[in-house]
Amino acid sequence: MKEADWKIFKEIKEKALGSFCENAFSEFTEIIENESEHIHDRYLKLYKLVHEKDKELSDIFDGHSRSKAAFQLLLIRKMGLADKGLLQKISDEFAEETDPGRLR
Repeated sequence: MKEADWKIFKEIKEKALGSFCENAFSEFTEIIENESEHIHDRYLKLYKLVHEKDKELSDIFDGHSRSKAAFQLLLIRKMGLADKGLLQKISDEFAEETDPGRLR
């Protein structure tokens, strides 16, 4: 991995983590504030969602190494969490390697 790609990846990953957390908090809030459902049902849904989000967070963001960078960026891009401006700065080779469209 090129040094320039590594530096940009670190920025992309940091911003993506923030976006992931913001999205998760929005989903949590939606469940919490849905007063049309019984409070216990909301609790159970929230509990389940927190565990699902924790698994996603772990799959995407745990570990920070060059060997994991391409896979992590692929997942970040697949989830729509990558900053478009920063993506334009990575090399064509790294962009192609981490393009989620190639998985289809």
